[in-house]
Amino acid sequence: MTEVVVEHTQGAAVPVHALYEKDLEGFLDGRQAFVKAYAALSEFKAKAGQALVVPNTEGGLDRVLFGLGASTDPMTFRALPARLPAGDFRIASAPPEFAPDLIALAFALGSYRFDRYKKKASPQPRLVVEGVDVAEVRSISHACALARDMVNTPPNDLGPLQIETIAREIAEQHGAGITVISGEGLLEANYPAVHAVGRAAVDARCPRMIEIDWGEADKPLIALVGKGVVFDTGGLDIKPSAGMRNMKKDMGGAAHVLALARMIMAARLPVRLAVLIPAVENAISGDAMRPGDILDSRKGLTIEVGNTDAEGRLILADALTRAAELEPALTLDLATLTGAARAALGPQLPPFYTDDDELAGQIEAAMAQVSDPMWRMPLWKGYVDALDSDVADIKNDPDGWAQAGSVTAALFLQRFAPTGPWAHFDIFAWNPRGRPGFSSGGEAQAIRALYRMIRDRFA
Repeated sequence: MTEVVVEHTQGAAVPVHALYEKDLEGFLDGRQAFVKAYAALSEFKAKAGQALVVPNTEGGLDRVLFGLGASTDPMTFRALPARLPAGDFRIASAPPEFAPDLIALAFALGSYRFDRYKKKASPQPRLVVEGVDVAEVRSISHACALARDMVNTPPNDLGPLQIETIAREIAEQHGAGITVISGEGLLEANYPAVHAVGRAAVDARCPRMIEIDWGEADKPLIALVGKGVVFDTGGLDIKPSAGMRNMKKDMGGAAHVLALARMIMAARLPVRLAVLIPAVENAISGDAMRPGDILDSRKGLTIEVGNTDAEGRLILADALTRAAELEPALTLDLATLTGAARAALGPQLPPFYTDDDELAGQIEAAMAQVSDPMWRMPLWKGYVDALDSDVADIKNDPDGWAQAGSVTAALFLQRFAPTGPWAHFDIFAWNPRGRPGFSSGGEAQAIRALYRMIRDRFA
C-alpha cells in the first residue's frame, strides 16, 4: 500500500486551510484580494467536503481551502484526498476540535483505492504531518485497507483457502499460533454445523475452521469471531441474481476480525487473542444441506434448517461455542448477517447487540472518540419464542410474526455465545454508492471503535 501520510518530505508541502462555513468570510478578509476573488469565482462556500485548489502566479499551487460545513466529524477529512492533485500537502490550519491524528487517519482512509485489477495506478497526494504517531495511523489504516481489499476481491480469487493463507501470514508476522481444520476433519473435531454449510463446495474450496492464538497466558483473553462465507448462493433456497451479485462480501466478518486482530497485535496490547473464523462457501450441489434438515452443533443443540440462506448463524454457532470453551474475558463477533439490519438502519450505521450495559457504554464512548458510528439495538426477549422448533432445539429461520430479523438473528447467536461479556455486530461492510472519501465497494465498519475500546478497557 502506498504511504499517503508521511512525517518528513524533501520538498515544500502545499498548505491546506480547513474552514467551517461560518468562518469563510473572516478567513478570506485576511488574505490577498486574489484569493478572495478566486474563491468567489469558483463558488467556494466551505461546504463539507468542498475543496478549492488555489494556483500561484508561477503555475504551481499557492494553497488549498477545504470546507467543513458545520460538521465537527473528523472523518470529513476523508473527502480531502479525492479533491487534491498528486503532491505533498500539510494542514496549515484547522479548528482546534479536530485532532491531528484523526485528521491524518481520515486522510489515509479516504485515500483507499482498490486497484488490484487495474493495469495502471495513478499517483496520489500525500499528507505531511508533525506531532502525529504515524506508525499508529499506518497500522489502523492498513488494517482497514486489508478488510476492504478482502471484501472487494472477487470470489474466484478469495475462497476459504485464501482466507486461511491471509490468516497464516498475519499469524507469522506477529508470532501467533494458528490451527486449521478442514473438510471431513471438521466432523472429527466436532464442528458439524460448519461442515454442513460448506460441504457442497468443491474440494479446492472445502470448509475450514481457522483459529489464531496470540499473547501471553496471564493476560485477559479476547475472542474475535468472524463469519467467513466467501460466497453465498443462498444454498438450495437460492437467492435471486440481484441478491447474489455482491455476495463476495459475505466474508466481511472474517475480514474485519483479521484486521482488528492485526491492529491489536501490532500495538502489542496487553491481552491474549483467540481469532475464530469459520470459512465456507454456501454452494449448491447434490450434497448441499436442505430445508428441513436437522443439524448437530458443537454445543450439542440440534438446529432445524428452515432456510439454507440463513447459513451465517449456523457456522457462527459452532465458532461461538468454541469461544465459550476458552472462557474469554470478552467476546466480539462480526458478521454480514442480515438484510433486516440494513432495512432498519441502512448501509452506513451497523447495529450492535449486547446485554452488558457497561460494555455497550464503552463501545459507544469509543465510537464517538474515533468517529466510527454504530447503533445499539435490543436483544428483545419477547422474540425468543420465534426460534422455537417443533422437531429440534432451535431453528435458524424465525417465525414471521417476530419480523425483527436482525434482532432474532442476534438472539439465535446468544444461545451459543459465552456467558461473559459478549457483543454481536451486524455489519454491512459495503458502500453501495461512492462519495468523496468513501469509494463504492468494501468498507471497514466498527473495528476502529472496537480497537479503541479494547485498548481503553484492558490497557
